[in-house]
Amino acid sequence: MSRPAVRKELGQHFLVDENLLGVIGRLAELGPEDVVLEIGPGRGVLTTYLADRVLQVHAVELDRSLEQTLREALGDRDNVDLRFGDALELDLAALGPPPTKLVANLPYNIATPVVVESLDGLPTVDHWTVMVQREVADRFFAEPSTKAYGAVSVLVQLATERTGFHRVSRTVFRPRPNVDSALVAFARTGPGADAKTRRVVEAAFSHRRKTLANSLELAGLPAPPERYARLRAEQLAPAQFLELV
Repeated sequence: MSRPAVRKELGQHFLVDENLLGVIGRLAELGPEDVVLEIGPGRGVLTTYLADRVLQVHAVELDRSLEQTLREALGDRDNVDLRFGDALELDLAALGPPPTKLVANLPYNIATPVVVESLDGLPTVDHWTVMVQREVADRFFAEPSTKAYGAVSVLVQLATERTGFHRVSRTVFRPRPNVDSALVAFARTGPGADAKTRRVVEAAFSHRRKTLANSLELAGLPAPPERYARLRAEQLAPAQFLELV
């Protein structure tokens, strides 16, 4: 059977090097009672690895043309719930049993929103191991006053702490991407930011070169306390944003 064509508009870069699976398994700390959510299973290389080691896998794939390839890869494994649709639109919180871990080679074009939405939208998930563009991985746990530090950094760090990191060669994907990738693992330390906190954080970083006072005013939000007014968003640590809210 011929393989389905890669759809570049979906950010597809399929994992083809099975040697990396052991690294993913170690970073994800997989156990027999885990319920894993995988977004973007592609051709099922990671999906089958997960299914053989955990209680249940919820695999969500947007590209319906991959269905036959995926089902053939899964064979008679009956602990994989395969769903087709947009992960950003499906009600993933309604999955049963609820996922406890998110392990995925995330499509590049949805990696950041998937992680950010899962922090608050999937409260049962307490551990993430995701393959993303290297610059995205760096952004998740960037420190204040660095170029990579932004709204995503704050939102991720308010809810989690990094537990692992592994650089990934471009050669493990087909087609080979034009950017470097990384595996990053992180564990929940608290609830995800609520809507009010997200609004303040995103507004603060929407004009990086402006002061907090100006950025929040442009977003129609109240002025910050005087001690923060002349600072820029990148100068505040994640915990200070909670105080600001």
